[in-house]
Amino acid sequence: MAGAFAALALAQPGAAQAQALADLPIDQVRTEVQTRYDAALALTIDRSVVAANSNVYTWASEAKVQCGIAKGFLKSNTKDAESLRRCDFAYGMMTKQPQPAPEAPLVPPAPPTTENCPPVVASTFYFDWDSTVAPADASQSVAFMAENRTRCGWRNFTVVGHTDRSGPDPYNEGLAMRRARVIADMMGAVGIPADTIAVSGMGERKPRVQTPDGQRTPENRRVEVEVNGGQ
Repeated sequence: MAGAFAALALAQPGAAQAQALADLPIDQVRTEVQTRYDAALALTIDRSVVAANSNVYTWASEAKVQCGIAKGFLKSNTKDAESLRRCDFAYGMMTKQPQPAPEAPLVPPAPPTTENCPPVVASTFYFDWDSTVAPADASQSVAFMAENRTRCGWRNFTVVGHTDRSGPDPYNEGLAMRRARVIADMMGAVGIPADTIAVSGMGERKPRVQTPDGQRTPENRRVEVEVNGGQ
């Protein structure tokens, strides 16, 4: 209540309203003050107002007190400006409608970053000679593609197997395809949809390093995951 009383003493807008009330004919002032007093009294005995977590009850109590004081002066035909001011201000605070909180401005989401998103070849896996066993770090690379395909805009993948030139062409064609299948199966296992993965084998036809026929070359024994329709 002390806080409400201090607000009454400091509020200039309330003073302006009260002065207008004090300037009315005394019979009209009695009616206005009685109306404010009755409304304040009703709220102070309203259980829902008493139990509510708001300032309505506090200001209703203050209005009842101040308007009661003003009524006392009016009984002797005295319009006491100070009590009228406090009565009117407390009544105004009591009946003030809460203002809706301003809507937070709509902030467009930041565009997804494409940092660390290779636009052509998402990853390369190197295999041992004549082996279809995925390299030890393959699972990490496959997980990266699965976790970042939406962010990077990778909609389709082509898994391309390669070999070096150390074996017969027909054998290398099959070996390249088997290697590609190993990586494609790992991609599917971590949630990349099968219909976004195309598998092919190049055998020894597209080496990364040009070598004589029959030479074993680690750089050529690989599977490349190419990104189609990426960023």
